Amino acid sequence: MTDAAEALAEPFGLLPDLIRLHARRQPDKLAIADDTSRVTYAALDRAMDRVAAALQRDGTQQRQAVAMVSYPSVEQAIVFLGALRAGSIAAPIQPSATPEQIAGMIADSGANLVFLDAANAEALNSQTLAARVVRLEALGDWLAPEDAKPAPVEIAPEDGFNIIYSSGTTGIPKGIVQSHAMRWQHFSRNSAAGFATAVTLLSTPLYSNTTLVSFLPTLAWGGTVVLMKKFDAHRFLELAEKYRATHTMLVPVQYQRIMALPDFDRFDLSSFRFKTCTSAPFKPELKRDVLNRWPGKLVEYYGMTEGGASFALVADEFPDKLHTVGRLLPGHEAKLLDEEGNEVPPGGVGEIVGRSPAMMNGYHGRESATRDAEWFDADGERWLRHGDVGRFDEDGFLTLMDRKKDMIISGGFNVFPSDLEAVLAQHPAVADCTVVGVPSDEWGETPVGFYVPRAGAAEGAEDIRTWANARLGKTQRLSALYVADELPRSAIGKVLKRELRDRLAAGEFA
Repeated sequence: MTDAAEALAEPFGLLPDLIRLHARRQPDKLAIADDTSRVTYAALDRAMDRVAAALQRDGTQQRQAVAMVSYPSVEQAIVFLGALRAGSIAAPIQPSATPEQIAGMIADSGANLVFLDAANAEALNSQTLAARVVRLEALGDWLAPEDAKPAPVEIAPEDGFNIIYSSGTTGIPKGIVQSHAMRWQHFSRNSAAGFATAVTLLSTPLYSNTTLVSFLPTLAWGGTVVLMKKFDAHRFLELAEKYRATHTMLVPVQYQRIMALPDFDRFDLSSFRFKTCTSAPFKPELKRDVLNRWPGKLVEYYGMTEGGASFALVADEFPDKLHTVGRLLPGHEAKLLDEEGNEVPPGGVGEIVGRSPAMMNGYHGRESATRDAEWFDADGERWLRHGDVGRFDEDGFLTLMDRKKDMIISGGFNVFPSDLEAVLAQHPAVADCTVVGVPSDEWGETPVGFYVPRAGAAEGAEDIRTWANARLGKTQRLSALYVADELPRSAIGKVLKRELRDRLAAGEFA
């Protein structure tokens, strides 16, 4: 058993210590690469020391956030990992949010430093930020000297590892605080995934848990990560061939775009051993196409950034279960509840609640929101609400039926209709409005709006859609907006969104 495997067999440990171990055992092995930069484990370990020492020099405290707004890069990864070595909390923030949202998330995190790449520094020019800016392209000028060593810190299992801000809100998104203990569970449960010899090609951003659940275990086990700054299906295949990629994590829309390439079959993908997918509905026919034409295992994960229960579908082993999201991972538990909070009988449909050793501490600074996400059983045990409705089959495989809330997952990002509705309602020509998610070949789902115009309003639907999209984040934008005489509502005034989806599918709003 390797030293890394021995360490990861322990109940708890720290990622920075594992990277130091790899730097000593395999100093010249490539740790992280992007389009323009490469760093070995020895160089990564030294850079993490320099980041940690510079953070301490500049007054960043242990357990204080270090904010980053950047597209994926070696430099962003170094700052993220260096913050952990200082005992600080990594807080990557999505560039796709509006400048006002980004500024709000930086302030909410409590960071005294924010690291920006060139594109995001320009985008945030109009904002007054609550943290001192460090430019990533000038990271070398900010770092502590080459031989600098940070002051040692004691890190407890419950200490914050990272804050992940939920995407797709018009206010300040909730910051999900994940602990070192939670992340250690993610690393240690991947003992069979082969990350020690992996070349993991990633094309999703580091502010997303979708990325981190592959990025971090690869480094924990001593593999190599290749980062794409921006996803392009053809470029992904070129990089996979160049680096002989063995592992990847993609969202369904990325699989769709890759598999649709006319020249997909000319690329040599024989090095692949482990492909995963999460974050959005993964159509059975797309899974089957990937299984038929792309070598290596295909595993779909279902779970939440917050934790709770996680499920896995090993698609190549269960080709008759492609309509499901799989079975519970070892050590994970789930229940299905009815509207009164009672467990539903076998075969019944209910709201999913789950628990496991990997659960968030809570939402940063939002005790009420944290309480709303929790459910406690009769023994006082803490579970987390998934917000989805599902059903178990006789073999324990979970089928997702619908969402408890009307959250839309577009291109792997969560979009909340109420936030889009709040923006639409501000337009003077809009008397009433709602937003629903509809299927999209390109994004998996896409938000579509319906509105009742005010009497005498001159603006048309396209004018209002353009106005609203200018005030929304990139992942939130409405793909269409339709005029309705009135919105269908229940007896208690709730908009009947399913009816609107059905009427749209029937061509009523075409």
